[in-house]
Amino acid sequence: MNTRCIDSRISRRRRIITIASAVLAAIVTGVTFAMMRQRVPNMHIIFYLVLGMMALLLICLVIWTLSASEKYSRLAKTLRRGFIICLAIGILCFSILQGLIISGSHSDDADVDCIIILGAGLRNGYPSLVLSTRLNAALDYLKGRGDIPVIVSGGLGRGESVTEAEAMYRYLKARGVDERLIWKEDASTNTQENLAFSRAIMEEMGLDVGNIKVAVVTNEFHLYRAKLIAEKAGLNAFGIAADTPCAQLHILYSFREAFSLSNEILFGRRAA
Repeated sequence: MNTRCIDSRISRRRRIITIASAVLAAIVTGVTFAMMRQRVPNMHIIFYLVLGMMALLLICLVIWTLSASEKYSRLAKTLRRGFIICLAIGILCFSILQGLIISGSHSDDADVDCIIILGAGLRNGYPSLVLSTRLNAALDYLKGRGDIPVIVSGGLGRGESVTEAEAMYRYLKARGVDERLIWKEDASTNTQENLAFSRAIMEEMGLDVGNIKVAVVTNEFHLYRAKLIAEKAGLNAFGIAADTPCAQLHILYSFREAFSLSNEILFGRRAA
């Protein structure tokens, strides 16, 4: 193939990359603004998902362009192999993590001595849709089970006037739960703190943490990691799964949860 033909092919592919980059940037920007206007829950998950997919596509286009030149054909072949290997490893790891998440997404059939409900955000001072499902799952569990202390765990979110713990306390009290059995943990900002601080409250209230059963209430996609963290915090943990209210949220949260779980497995530390 003559040099002019090769140069023409490279130039054409460069133009395609330039146009594709502009289009992809416009898509990411458009999706971001649309989600901001509609106040889509956890829009940062969608943003990073779209951004990641765009980055993968651009990498493919760059490799495709390099392969048109004899000078860079060997480099393109090496990059292509490396990209395929990394992508395959990534898909395999992601699949394993999703398998773990699914395996731990069911409620445990056990009578426990204490319940911890993990926070999940508020909307104008009231439990979010996801948090409401957790509270309702706890209420369902409490029916006919006697007087079990319930720890509502969650601190003050950005832009909120009340803590998650306070909003959950009001929700449960309004539905008949004895306020003396609702203990508020209102300083935590993540799952690790939820469980560590809740354990401290249990000890302050005189519970023998090492010899009791504790149920962690959260959504099914989060249950495996929550129980893992609870065990690291020294709790004999069981799970109560709340159903995520819609398929779109379930997919988004499960996607994010895989990365959170990998971080917990690789870098999480066992409590002293």
